[in-house]
Amino acid sequence: MYATFWSLVPPLVAIILALITKEVYSSLFVGIVTAALFCTGFHVVTAYTTMFNEGFIASLADSSHVGILIFLVILGTIVVLMNKAGGSAAYGKWAEEKIKSRKGTLLATFALGVLIFVDDYFNCLTVGSVMRPVTDKHNVSRAKLAYLIDATAAPVCMIAPISSWAAAVAGVVEGEDGLSLFIRAIPYNLYSLLTIATIIIITVFDIDFGLMKKHEDNAKNGDLFTSGTKVADDGSFDAISEKGKVIDLAFPVAVLIGCCIAGMIYTGGFFEGESFVNAFANCDAPLGLSMGSAAALLVTILFYICRRVLSFKDCMDAFPEGFKAMISPILILSFAWTLSSLTGKLGAAEYVSGIFEGSAAGLTGMLPAIVFLVAIFLAFSTGTSWGTFGILLPIVVGINLPGNLLIITIAACLAGAVCGDHCSPISDTTIMASAGAQCDHINHVSTQLPYAMLVAGVSFAGYCIAGFIRNPWAILIISLALLCLALFGIKKFFSAAD
Repeated sequence: MYATFWSLVPPLVAIILALITKEVYSSLFVGIVTAALFCTGFHVVTAYTTMFNEGFIASLADSSHVGILIFLVILGTIVVLMNKAGGSAAYGKWAEEKIKSRKGTLLATFALGVLIFVDDYFNCLTVGSVMRPVTDKHNVSRAKLAYLIDATAAPVCMIAPISSWAAAVAGVVEGEDGLSLFIRAIPYNLYSLLTIATIIIITVFDIDFGLMKKHEDNAKNGDLFTSGTKVADDGSFDAISEKGKVIDLAFPVAVLIGCCIAGMIYTGGFFEGESFVNAFANCDAPLGLSMGSAAALLVTILFYICRRVLSFKDCMDAFPEGFKAMISPILILSFAWTLSSLTGKLGAAEYVSGIFEGSAAGLTGMLPAIVFLVAIFLAFSTGTSWGTFGILLPIVVGINLPGNLLIITIAACLAGAVCGDHCSPISDTTIMASAGAQCDHINHVSTQLPYAMLVAGVSFAGYCIAGFIRNPWAILIISLALLCLALFGIKKFFSAAD
């Protein structure tokens, strides 16, 4: 079965089961079992041993994988600390006092979403709880708030080199410098970049369409919900301290970014005379992120204790809470690593490379657009972008693509995963965005979908062009021009209709 079509069957099994069951954990596990059986010629006992010894244990014993897991747990702990210290709540109070207009409220919500780029879960719940009182005061619909939360969660994390998403991507790319590929793919991550551009354009020029326009028109008349039920706040992100200030949110984020960058360039030899660019490109990302985040965690704890916003016990209690917050991504990564490892033993990369090496040039040029659509479909159906790129990225990286087409195709995979996750009603971030805004979930999904699909359409057109032009700035300019044309055309249509 080595380097034949059968080598692709395990990830295909995982994909098909995920589409049918809408559940990623069991689907990945069945894919792993299938790969183990194929590796051992269907010898059940040997397959069972292989699944654990060369699969789970080997993957989790890998030093780079352990480094990423350490980073995720520490990140979860810092997130909990920032909330409990009252930094998020303080930002909300500051915004309520300083912001005097509806447009300013929307831009402040967007700015907070961009600031909290280290993790999408933290982003969804924190931005909602912080900005709800401010958006309510200025008659912003809960559906619009939920959209802003969702659109600045995964898309922002997917273009931030210091985030749980960058660590996850680096973790699932075997045999390559995952972080370097992630950074080089950022200019081509059209869906994420265009989603951010869309928020700015529709806010500055007051553009709304679809069901969102109805919600916003009603909100301006005092009806923030239009229909549906209010989602209850469970209080899980309430602050312990009443002494929290904006600095209690901004300082830990700044320290985390600074320490992680320092950790990465340290592992790349910067302090031994290497240039910053080369040190960053050649760094050991998992080691650098774990060292940097651990240093940031220590500084954050000392900062909060010295400011007396949290006690030592409060800080220690954040550790298990932070770990619990990261259980889902840790499970997905562990399964994805194991499936990737066993599929690699079957020669999947060699088989796929051979197919694309013999393909027509036209098909190769259209590969980014094709991968973008496949990733959207998979992420939409399963509700997880992590599971999507965990399955697709090892296959994409294994293809021997010419020039920077590999980077564009990786970006298309990541962009499609974010897009599908953004649109999916069963996505965890979509659900948490609804909860954070205390917006009816169906209202959030139905009002967000037209915006997401518009950006997806423009992104698809961009990837069709990118497969042949392969210049990031040309592609971005063309895609932004198409986006502006579409949005202002919609604005003109609705203005004429009114």
